Amino acid sequence: MKQLFDETSFKCSKIVTKKYSTSFSLAVYMLSPKIREAIYSIYAFVRFADEIVDSFHSHEKEILLNEFEADYYKAYKNGISLNPILNCFQHTVKKYNITDDLIQSFLKSMKADLNKESYNTVEEYNEYIYGSADVVGLMCLKVFVNGDNEKYDELKFSAMKLGSAFQKVNFLRDLKDDYELLNRSYFPGVNLKELNANEKAKIIEDIEADFNEALTGIKKLPLEAKFGVYTAYVYYKRLLFKLKKTPSKEILNTRIRVSNPIKISLLAKSFVVFKLNML
Repeated sequence: MKQLFDETSFKCSKIVTKKYSTSFSLAVYMLSPKIREAIYSIYAFVRFADEIVDSFHSHEKEILLNEFEADYYKAYKNGISLNPILNCFQHTVKKYNITDDLIQSFLKSMKADLNKESYNTVEEYNEYIYGSADVVGLMCLKVFVNGDNEKYDELKFSAMKLGSAFQKVNFLRDLKDDYELLNRSYFPGVNLKELNANEKAKIIEDIEADFNEALTGIKKLPLEAKFGVYTAYVYYKRLLFKLKKTPSKEILNTRIRVSNPIKISLLAKSFVVFKLNML
C-alpha cells in the first residue's frame, strides 16, 4: 500500500531528526501531533543536504548534492521517491505550499559550502544565513500557519530572525570544527585565530537582538506550534548564555553543550510559562 510507504517515509525523517539533534527532536515533540511529521520531513531534508557538504569528505560532494537536488525535483514531479526523505518532503512541500524560491535559496547556501571558505562582507554573510537558516524557518512557518497567508506575512520577519539566531549560535558553538576541520570562517572581519572578548561580545549582541525580534513572533504563533517553537527558543537561549560566559579562547578549543538534565529543567520551566499563559 502506498499509504504504508508514505507512513514509513515520515518515520524515517523522524529517526533522522532524533539521531542528529536530541534538542530539536524534543522541541518538535512539543508541537501538535498534526504538524510534527511535516517538521520532521523539513529537518531531515535540510539535514541530509547539510551532511553532504559537511561530512562526506571521501566522496564527490558536488555530485552528491546535485543528485540530491535532481532527485528532489523528480520526486516533486512524480509525487513519489524511493528515497524516503525526499518522498515525505515533497508531500510536505505540496501540502503546505512551500514555495520553490525557499528551497532554491537553501540549496544555494549549501552549494556555497562546497567551495567558499570565508565571508568577507556583511552582505555575503547575510545572504548565506538567509539561505541556510532563515528559509528553513519560513518553511516551518508555512506548516504552522497552514495556508493562512495573512498570518504568514505577519510572522515572516520573526521566523527569519529566529532562524538567524539559531544559525549564528551554531556558528559560534562550532567555531573549532568549522575552522579547523572544514576551513570555514563565517563571521566577516573576525580573525578566528585571535577571537577576542570585544569581537565575541559584538557577535553575542547581534544574536540577542535576533532572539528579541523572534520572541515577538513566537508569542503570536498558532497554539499548535507555540510551545514547541518556544522550547527550541529556550534551549538556544541557554546555549547562548553558556557561550557568553565562556572565554573566547575556550570557545575555540571546545564545543559548548547544554546537558540533558538542564534541557529537562528548561522544558519544565517552559511548560509552566506556556500553561500560565505568560508568553
